Amino acid sequence: MGTVHHLGRGTTRSRVETIVDAIIARIERGAIRPGERLPSIRDASKLFGASKNTIVDAYDRLVASGQIESKPGSGFYVSMHRPKRAETTEPAKVEAVDSVWLLREQLEKRYEVRVGDGRPPAAWMEGSEVGPYLRPVSRPGKRNLPESYGSPYGLLPLRQRIAGLLAERSIGAEPTQVLLTQGANDALDMIVRQFVEPGDPVLVDSPGYYPLFGKLRLAKARLIGVRRTADGPDPDDLAAKAASSGARMFFTQSLAHNPTGCSITLPVAYRLLRTATEYNLRIVDSDPFADVLSNTSPRLAALDQLDRVIYVGTFAKTLSASLRSGYIAANADTVARLADLKMITRANSSVYIEQIIYDLMTSGRYRGHLKRLTGRIEAATRQANDTLSRLGLPVFGQPRGGFYMWCELPGHIDDTQLSRVAAERSILLAPGSAFNPDAMPARPAMRVNIAHVGDPRFASFMAEHQAP
Repeated sequence: MGTVHHLGRGTTRSRVETIVDAIIARIERGAIRPGERLPSIRDASKLFGASKNTIVDAYDRLVASGQIESKPGSGFYVSMHRPKRAETTEPAKVEAVDSVWLLREQLEKRYEVRVGDGRPPAAWMEGSEVGPYLRPVSRPGKRNLPESYGSPYGLLPLRQRIAGLLAERSIGAEPTQVLLTQGANDALDMIVRQFVEPGDPVLVDSPGYYPLFGKLRLAKARLIGVRRTADGPDPDDLAAKAASSGARMFFTQSLAHNPTGCSITLPVAYRLLRTATEYNLRIVDSDPFADVLSNTSPRLAALDQLDRVIYVGTFAKTLSASLRSGYIAANADTVARLADLKMITRANSSVYIEQIIYDLMTSGRYRGHLKRLTGRIEAATRQANDTLSRLGLPVFGQPRGGFYMWCELPGHIDDTQLSRVAAERSILLAPGSAFNPDAMPARPAMRVNIAHVGDPRFASFMAEHQAP
C-alpha cells in the first residue's frame, strides 16, 4: 500500500476514520485494484502505526460499507462490486426561491458561502469541545441501549432535569407537564396536528418561521401574519387580527426571534397575554435559544404559568441539530393529549438520544459548552454588526443571543432575484420573501447568520449588487 504516515494523537478525526479514508482514497485512485488483497491486520497495524483493534474497526467499517470484503482464512480484499461514488452536483439553478428550496439547501449544504443558513457552524457544535460526547459509540457496551420503547412522554430523568431548567426560568412545571420530542419542528408538527383543522385561521409572526408556515399550509390552515416589531409582536395588530379573524391559535418566538433576532419586551409580553385572554387565544411560544439566554428574559410561559401558553424548547440550536431532541411544556391536559398523539404517529422519541443529553447535562459538560457557545455568539454578533455597517445594510432592532439578524434592503432590490443570482455563485442567501406568511409582498429584506456574515465573498457580492 506504500508509505503511510503514522497518525498523530492530536487529530480531530478518530484514528479509525482516518485509516478508512486513507484506504478508500487509495482504492479510488486505483492504487489498490478490485480483487486485490489488503495487508493483514498485523501488517496494517505497523503500516498505519495503529493498534490491531483500530485496524479491525477500520476494516469492519470498510466491509460494512461495501468497499472491501472478508474471506475467512484468507484475509480482506477490495470488493469487486464496490458502491459507486455519489456524483457531486453543482447547486441547481434556482427557478423558484421559496421555503422548500431554502430548507433543502440548508440540509444538503451545497453552497460554499452560507450567510442564509439557519444553523450554527459545526465548529460551534459537533466539532466543538463537547463534540466527542455526541458521536455514536464505536464499541458495544459503553452505553446501554434501552430495552424497550419506554414512556411516550420520554426519558423521565431528562424530563425531571428539564423541569428544573424551566424552574430557573420561572416556569413552574412538573415532569408530567414535559413531553420529549424529536426536536422543535417535531413539537410544532404535533401541536398543529392536534389543534389545527382545515380552514382554521391561525396567527403567526410576520416575518416568521417559514418551516412552521409549511406545516400549517399542509394542514390547510389560513395563515394571518401579525406584524413583528423590534420589541416583539405588535399587540395592536394581534388584537385587531384576532378580532377580525376569530383565530384561536397564535404561533410566535418571543426571544432571539427567527428571522429578526429581536426579543420581546416585558410590557409587550403583558399586553399579548391580555389580548390572548380577551380573544381566547392559545399561544405557542418557541424558545430555541433558551439555554444561552438569560433566565430573567421575559417569557410568556413564565408570566402565564402554562395556562394558555404552550412552550417549545429544543437542543438543536445549542447542542446539535443531529440529535433531533426537543420538548413541549404545557398544562397537564394538553401534554397528555399530545403524548397520545405522539404514541399514535411516532410511537416514541429516541430514549438513546435522550440519555446522551441527560448524561451531558448531569456531567456538567453541557453547561461548560454553553459558556463557550455564548462567547462565540457574542463575538460573532459584534463582528456581524461591524460588517453589515460597512456594507450599508441596516440591521433591524437590536438582535442578541441568537444566530440571526434581519437586514432590510434598498427598495429597488428584488430579494428573491438577488438570492437566485447569489446561488449561481454558490452563495446561500435567505430572502425575506421566504419568511412572509402573507400573499401581499413585503419590503425586500434578508435574514443573515452571524457566523457567516464575515465571509469576504458575501461582502463583495453585496457591494456589487446594492447600487441602483
